Amino acid sequence: MTVPLALMVLALLAAGLAPRVLTRSSWPDREPVLALWAWQCLVGAVLLCCGLAMALSGAAAFAVVRSHVFAGAPDGVVRVYTSSAYAPWAGALCLLLACGGAWTGAMLLREIRDARTRRRKRRAELRERVPRLPGESATSSERLVVLEEERPDAWWLPGATPQLVITSAALRRLKGRQLDAVLEHEQGHARARHDWLLHCSSALATGFSRVPVFASFRDQVHRLVELAADDAASRRYGRLTIALALVELNEGRGVFGPCPTPVAMVPQRVHRLLTAAPRLPVSRRVRMTAVASLVPVVPLLVAFVPGLSALR
Repeated sequence: MTVPLALMVLALLAAGLAPRVLTRSSWPDREPVLALWAWQCLVGAVLLCCGLAMALSGAAAFAVVRSHVFAGAPDGVVRVYTSSAYAPWAGALCLLLACGGAWTGAMLLREIRDARTRRRKRRAELRERVPRLPGESATSSERLVVLEEERPDAWWLPGATPQLVITSAALRRLKGRQLDAVLEHEQGHARARHDWLLHCSSALATGFSRVPVFASFRDQVHRLVELAADDAASRRYGRLTIALALVELNEGRGVFGPCPTPVAMVPQRVHRLLTAAPRLPVSRRVRMTAVASLVPVVPLLVAFVPGLSALR
């Protein structure tokens, strides 16, 4: 039972300390893709700690679980993980973590269902609002849709047949490379499948609203995916071009005024593009990627080292 408790302590430490380090660091703004990977590794490590603790505590408390978890394992390994003195505590911990796992799955399924409902609703609205030429099929699924609207805007609508939607006002305001940069920004979201990352982070934050690491994960994902898409567009069309395009699209929404709207992240994005902080050196990026990738390995070491030691 010592191993499941050690895993839970490790999960609490990772969930409490690592988000503070990541949110207070300045390098994520310079390397948003790397920061997204670090957040995924952190959350994956926390979930892995809980999953391993559930399996090992269940094996210590219930014979049926033990027979599956330690199928074919030597008796010495089984004895390391299944001390009968901790069976009552092990059973309670296993059931608690199992409920948490089931709740996580339910929240993820609900998020996927709600996302599909919203997507179907938006596609139905587009079919009603987008003008069609004579003889054009109402079921056509072009990848680019021009929407007649007075407010400049552009967004990517994911799904089995993803579509890029841009308003006629945006076409009038954006000129040349600015329009290309906006389209590249939205395509950057699609190529990286940011919609799935947003769904997962929202599901965890909704299901465990009192767990700070999941709330921070959701907030940072919403911010970092925009920075990553900005960088994808700026690498091809330049930082100034995408910054000017953001200003053209959002200056009528009050985001640059003294009382900004809830999309006030736009001024920070524009300032970041204009200040043009240099990227981290390649060697440092490689080291940081390797360190982040090793974070989920730590729970595996905590879980399996006692069993491996028993084989000696």
